[in-house]
Amino acid sequence: MNTDFHYYATYCAAVLAGFSHEESVTVAYSAELTDNCTKTFLSKLKAPREAATSQLTMEMMDARNDLIGIWDITRIWASFHFLPYDLYAQKPHCAKQYLDKYRLICGPNSDLLVETVNLAKGKSLQAFGLCMHVLADTWAHRYFAGTTSLVINNVDDSVRELMNADGTETRPITFVRNPGRPDDVFGGSYSATMFVTSENSVMNLGHGRAGRIPDYSFLRYRYQPAWADYEEFEKNNPEDYYHAFTQMIDALRFLKGDSETFEKERYAFDAVEPHENTIRTILTTRQGENDACRAWKAFGEQLSGTSIPDFSLETHQQEYIDAPEGKKNDTFLGRYILAALAQKSMVTNRIHRSGNVLAGRSIDYNEKGLRGLRDYWALVFSPEEAQDE
Repeated sequence: MNTDFHYYATYCAAVLAGFSHEESVTVAYSAELTDNCTKTFLSKLKAPREAATSQLTMEMMDARNDLIGIWDITRIWASFHFLPYDLYAQKPHCAKQYLDKYRLICGPNSDLLVETVNLAKGKSLQAFGLCMHVLADTWAHRYFAGTTSLVINNVDDSVRELMNADGTETRPITFVRNPGRPDDVFGGSYSATMFVTSENSVMNLGHGRAGRIPDYSFLRYRYQPAWADYEEFEKNNPEDYYHAFTQMIDALRFLKGDSETFEKERYAFDAVEPHENTIRTILTTRQGENDACRAWKAFGEQLSGTSIPDFSLETHQQEYIDAPEGKKNDTFLGRYILAALAQKSMVTNRIHRSGNVLAGRSIDYNEKGLRGLRDYWALVFSPEEAQDE
């Protein structure tokens, strides 16, 4: 998903869930920050790099391609962008090495999603926003895994966009294997990673081979993923994004205290009913990211009657930098960093506990009751591994 959904649509969901304008901005900012909180960003703040929730392209290009490097990549992308659907999934006649990757395939309404939402309960608004990013991405990134794998994440070149309601009219989607080239959403040409035969190349991370087509709400397409032995699948982004939006409202109501439990496959259709036409129009309109941002922003300002500030990565940095060492956890970014460490530790722990080696070892942040930024190495690594790192 792009800024239009992670920032502006998340703001709209928070307002519809009953949060104030100021609270909704905090939730939305934290959701969008999850795509921007890289090691480079954290290094600038002199904050713990282990709290990274994303990676810059250059960071991935420089990443180690050994087991330690794979652990780091998997912890970030599986924890925040490709939450695994079933860590115990079975597929006949498969080696464990394949199953470990297969079990990291993302999907909505997983047990791990319930744990993610429950983990944020009673925590900061920053934790709520980070949780909304994870939840939303389970819909956009379904069928891809947050680890490097050609045998799981590859997509062939026969992708076709559905151009009418019944799918009888289609056109080919063209991939330009140059990640720096802008997408042409009207011409049906999208930038994507190049084909690399190395199983663990970063070119084979997540939906890189399919470019950003999972990140545009208007797209409906048929494609053949490698993990399904190139069987044809149909992906309906507008419907998935609509469910993501309504599920965010439901989850935020729970986090706010308006419902006692968060349940899978429960959606706040009641909250969006008066606005359904507006929301579906935004989701189905073919437009670039900037135009979609303007549409969601206008809708959000109509809902709250208040101007929504544009997202800026600079907004909260000075507060964190100026805070004394013992008070950094109480800043906006300090609260976000604590939420990121908790989420990464929980997901890493669940992957490790399932017998999957791709995220390394972990102990549970909440069960151990550890608090503070310096605890992270004890949470993720055994003492021997921490020393090696």
